[in-house]
Amino acid sequence: MTTALKRRAATPAVDIQIASHLWDAEPLAEATVRNAIVAAANALSPGAGEVSVVLTDDAAIQALNREWRKIDKPTNVLSFPAAPGAGAEKMFGDIVIAYETMARECHEEDRVFLHHLAHLTVHGFLHLIGYGHQTDSEADAMEALESRIMIAMKLPDPYLGRDLLRGDH
Repeated sequence: MTTALKRRAATPAVDIQIASHLWDAEPLAEATVRNAIVAAANALSPGAGEVSVVLTDDAAIQALNREWRKIDKPTNVLSFPAAPGAGAEKMFGDIVIAYETMARECHEEDRVFLHHLAHLTVHGFLHLIGYGHQTDSEADAMEALESRIMIAMKLPDPYLGRDLLRGDH
């Protein structure tokens, strides 16, 4: 088997649930999410496994943020790494992305919606595989990885002149 085929075989399976009709306005959202996870997995080789992505709205993500982080407001993305288990297939965890918060950020920061969606998906996936941004050095390392992955996808570097995600989730 060639190296490219081995890498592709180790790409995580992606289960996407659209939990809000708002996402109907973005017919390329599912493909964008899948491509972002494949790009992140290709860059970091975390192995085979499964990731679940929920595309939802502000009300649902606010409820999750309140329950799990004790922050009673919506956010753009939340990540829930899976507990290590003995299952046959590794489960990376869940990524939840809110439509309205994303759309608002795109409007306020002059971002392309699908580019921002790709970035938030990469950001969320990095959290699932153990990256964080609790310290400045962790944040710098994670942002550098995100930038590298976005550039590999031929999308803009999300951190050029911006510091959007530090301190979130």
